[in-house]
Amino acid sequence: MTDEISIPADSFEFNNFIGGKACPSEGQERIDVISPYTGAPIGSVPSSTPGDVNTAVEMAKAGFHEWSSLPVKERSQVLFRFRDLLLERLDEISQLAALECGKTLSESRAGVLKGVEVVEFATSLQNSDAGGAIEVSRGVQCEYRREPLGVVCGIAPFNFPAMVPLWMYPIALALGNAFILKPSEKVPLTSQLVAECLTDAKLPAGAFTTINGGKAVVDALIEHPDVSAYGFVGSTPVAKDVYVKASTLGKRALCLGGAKNNLIVVPDADYDLTVDGVVSSFTGCAGQRCMAASLMLAVGDVDRIIAGVKEQAASLTLGTSMGAIITRESLERISAIIDRAEADGAKVILDGRGVPVPSGFENGYWMGPTIIDNASIDMECATTEIFGPVITIIRTKDLSEALELERGNAFGNATSVFTTSGKIAQRVAHASTAGMIGVNIGVPVPREPFSFGGTKDSKFGVTDITGEGVLDFWSYRKKITTKWAQQSDQNWMS
Repeated sequence: MTDEISIPADSFEFNNFIGGKACPSEGQERIDVISPYTGAPIGSVPSSTPGDVNTAVEMAKAGFHEWSSLPVKERSQVLFRFRDLLLERLDEISQLAALECGKTLSESRAGVLKGVEVVEFATSLQNSDAGGAIEVSRGVQCEYRREPLGVVCGIAPFNFPAMVPLWMYPIALALGNAFILKPSEKVPLTSQLVAECLTDAKLPAGAFTTINGGKAVVDALIEHPDVSAYGFVGSTPVAKDVYVKASTLGKRALCLGGAKNNLIVVPDADYDLTVDGVVSSFTGCAGQRCMAASLMLAVGDVDRIIAGVKEQAASLTLGTSMGAIITRESLERISAIIDRAEADGAKVILDGRGVPVPSGFENGYWMGPTIIDNASIDMECATTEIFGPVITIIRTKDLSEALELERGNAFGNATSVFTTSGKIAQRVAHASTAGMIGVNIGVPVPREPFSFGGTKDSKFGVTDITGEGVLDFWSYRKKITTKWAQQSDQNWMS
């Protein structure tokens, strides 16, 4: 196992994965995959056609019938083998995911391992979700069984090529569905390795599919009459669009969007814990995650903590302790937001624009940690999801003012408070409108079986994307009421 990103000599020329094997597109157009580390192509995948989508769905329908007919215990055995194969190929999968999305290798490994947690949760469903039955009247029994929906779909973002898809399909598969994954066209390569692991785990052909492409493929999947439900993770505008389109067609959709996560720092906060928590939150994954800290609400005099955050962030090394930005266009967009923050009167106290880049990766897309201080809530940098290693600081006179700003946030993914006071922690936890709360934790991602999901413009649809609640999203409950003999004492039920 290595901690260095290696650039392969050969490119990854992958096709769609349909019916348990690589499947060329009926069209000729391909999409180049550009590594943020080098700015150069590392492979390509097909730009699929509506005909490819139809082929994928037809194969998934056939796979569904075989897969759903297996007892849940046998489906779980496939997922146990899949988990082991993911761990056996952990370094290979992590290397490719890091190379195509720009993460450091340690971040990429952590993402795969977080996804493995969901696989482990899915394997437990054979014991924890066995249905239920009760005698509701003399001689009358009611029971429910959980039934799969059929062919379902996941549409994944660029920032976690392995982890985010793993939030969706292990649970959907455990419930008996056939799953079609549409990875981001920016990072489609990792999904091929995962598909191979599922095949090697003896998943029936057709039960898992990957199909590559852009918006046209997404639209074709949403409009296909034989696809029943859609999980989505991405930007808020696209999440809302997918949710509306699918819902209008009477289909299920659970769509996670963007965020503007608040960190509330009060004067009694532990210095070391806070500095480390803030820095790791806004610089981890180069800020390209929906749980990254984006806005610090500095309550009262916390100048010493801010100075510590600046010092620690400035010590990070690009390519080793922080990765790259996904595209040149994203890098330019982030830089422009910082430019406008300065023009609006905010002060850039740590500037990541134009910092030295790692040797050998001079053509990659790099942005160092950036801290914007003395901003106001009407500035773009304070309200827009920047999706880069940038944190904006708004100074507030007291906790009440900070909580008022937090509750005015259009997004609702996460809020964290840094304090040594249990009273303050409880106040923030109760007052916040976010779906995930951290106390002295900069990235409050729950571990399974606690579920992942936000509120407001961070989520469209009911329930969260992991945890016990999502079982009702990927399945339906079949209710069976049974009577075998006429009873002497009768009531409305019998």
